[in-house]
Amino acid sequence: MKNRLDRVNELIKRELSELVRREITFTAKLVTVQEVDITPDLKHAHVYIGVLGTLDEKKQALAALHDHRKRFQKELAKRVVIKWTPQLHFALDTAGERGDRVLNLLDQLDIPKEAPLEEEKHD
Repeated sequence: MKNRLDRVNELIKRELSELVRREITFTAKLVTVQEVDITPDLKHAHVYIGVLGTLDEKKQALAALHDHRKRFQKELAKRVVIKWTPQLHFALDTAGERGDRVLNLLDQLDIPKEAPLEEEKHD
């Protein structure tokens, strides 16, 4: 069952990415569908969106996606044939920002770097 959900997630992600790219013009530099997580009953899909831009641009992108949600669901029903068309729930994907913050914190730590190991010479 898990493999089926993974395939449905990927299919919805691909189709929704195409719809978003074609239907909406954003003020943000880049808006992408990062991940789709559908519930096991196939009735709800949580769509995580990556947005490059300011906080206002992120909010505008999310608002535009919410405004187009019903149209996207209708188009998905035509393109993806499953028992139910899932209700879409959009959210910002903050994984990249969290990763950047962790890397910046690690850079700030004063950890001495180890010298690279010398390769052993074999006779």
